[in-house]
Amino acid sequence: MKGPRGGGIFSRHVKRHPGLVPLIGFISVGLGSAVLYLVRLALYSPDVSWDRKNNPEPWNKLSPTDQYKFLAVSTDYKNLKKERPSF
Repeated sequence: MKGPRGGGIFSRHVKRHPGLVPLIGFISVGLGSAVLYLVRLALYSPDVSWDRKNNPEPWNKLSPTDQYKFLAVSTDYKNLKKERPSF
C-alpha cells in the first residue's frame, strides 16, 4: 500500500491553499520566540536554581548592578548601590 509521505501531504495542501503560508509563518515565529523566551528564563532568571547543592539561593549572589529584568525602562542598573545586608 503506497501512500504519500507526511511532507507530501503538507506541501500539496499548502499548494492548494496558498493563503495558509503567512499563517504558518506567523505561528512558527510566535512559537519559536515563546520557546526562546522560556529558555532565557530558565537559564538567566535568578528565581531558577538548577544546582541546589553548590548554589541553593542564587538570588543572594546578585550584585545590585546585575540586570535580571528583560526590559528596564527607567532604571539604570549601573548606578545602583547595595542597600541590603550580606548573608
